[in-house]
Amino acid sequence: MRVKVISRSTQEFTRDRRQDLQKVFRNYDPALRSQEKAVEYTRALNAAKLEKIFAKPFIGAMDGHIDAVSCMAKNPNHLKAIFSGSMDGDIRLWDIAARKTVCQFPGHQGAVRGLTTSTDGDLLVSCGVDCTVRLWKVPMLKMVDTSDHTGDTSQPSAVYTWKHAFWGADHQWDGNLFATVGAQVDIWDPNRSEPINNFEWGKDTVLSVRFDPGDCNILITSASDRSLTLYDLRMSSPARKLIMKTRCNSVCWNPREPMNFTAANEDTNCYSFDARRLDEAKIVHKGHVSAVMDIDYSPTGREFVTGSYDRTVRIFNYLGDHSREIYHTKRMQRVFCVKYTYDGTYLVSGSDDTNLRLWKSKASEQLGVLLPRERKKQEYLDAVKERYKHLPEVKRIVRHRHLPKPIYKAANLRRTMIEAENRKEERRRKHSAPGSMPVQPFRKRRIINEVE
Repeated sequence: MRVKVISRSTQEFTRDRRQDLQKVFRNYDPALRSQEKAVEYTRALNAAKLEKIFAKPFIGAMDGHIDAVSCMAKNPNHLKAIFSGSMDGDIRLWDIAARKTVCQFPGHQGAVRGLTTSTDGDLLVSCGVDCTVRLWKVPMLKMVDTSDHTGDTSQPSAVYTWKHAFWGADHQWDGNLFATVGAQVDIWDPNRSEPINNFEWGKDTVLSVRFDPGDCNILITSASDRSLTLYDLRMSSPARKLIMKTRCNSVCWNPREPMNFTAANEDTNCYSFDARRLDEAKIVHKGHVSAVMDIDYSPTGREFVTGSYDRTVRIFNYLGDHSREIYHTKRMQRVFCVKYTYDGTYLVSGSDDTNLRLWKSKASEQLGVLLPRERKKQEYLDAVKERYKHLPEVKRIVRHRHLPKPIYKAANLRRTMIEAENRKEERRRKHSAPGSMPVQPFRKRRIINEVE
């Protein structure tokens, strides 16, 4: 007679130390777990609710300016350093971790409109409406108590006076040249007191400029004549020009897909374009109820942040047509500039109320060091939410946002106006000759012309 017995080695289920977790044996055969989907759905629902409970994106405000914050720049050498310029000509270097001013750069006699840093982070370039370009030596940001450095000031290493006021500046991602814009586009060498090159297409004011991360010779500008213009430093004239129905206040390249860029427009939308094909927008990003003033991409290239005249900051997926997050406070006024930090964890916004505000890029993210078990659990909950995000209850909880009453009413009014305009166009098409009013997609509707 043969008898089967269960034999187990004590090493398989005995802990080596008392602090170790008990070993649990599981059979993952789906036939034995008939309630698996129901359990996972409940976990997804609870995870979505907990995400709302712990969503506290606002970290703190940095005050010190006495006028509206007009522009910002990041320092490539330090994650916790950021520069800000204000309408009264004051430039400050901030320590984000301590939320204190490290150094001030006095000198401008009017509003500072452009700030940018060199590739190595040792040089700060500022320009403004006082027709001057100033070069500053960036001080070392030491890991010490910044309260000792609050009153420090720095003197410019060079001051270049030019013919017209400046409205923006940007430095090459890989190179020594920087560009300023105003009445025209000027290309500067830090060692020369005059521009080494300039471009002009029309007589309107150029508002913003950005160099391409993938090719240091290509840059794009937005101007007050509602145009987006591509330039190549290897050519003697501008390359291409796109004219839209409303002007773009700012533009930013995608750092991971350097052929794509997104423009922040006055008509409350953001438009993503492929620089190789400008006849239509790839995606139209909607959500704001007033003009979008600034835009900046995450270092991963998968998200971007916008600041608007409607006093809100929104985060968009680079392929999403609506924002995934909206930030606002009672005291924050019109947002003029926004930046992602270089690690993509935080956002910084500068607004009309003279303050810089620090936000988390993920509203419910836990700050500080996470244990491996905590990180794995959070990754599991995120995966479960992603799996069941299409179900009505989970979708409702994840999408819901509390909005200030003026923005909520303005969004409803704007929605009503758009629906009325669409109905009117549809009725006109019904009562017109067949084919006389073709349906034009919204991605092409805001584009007037492309000029080579």
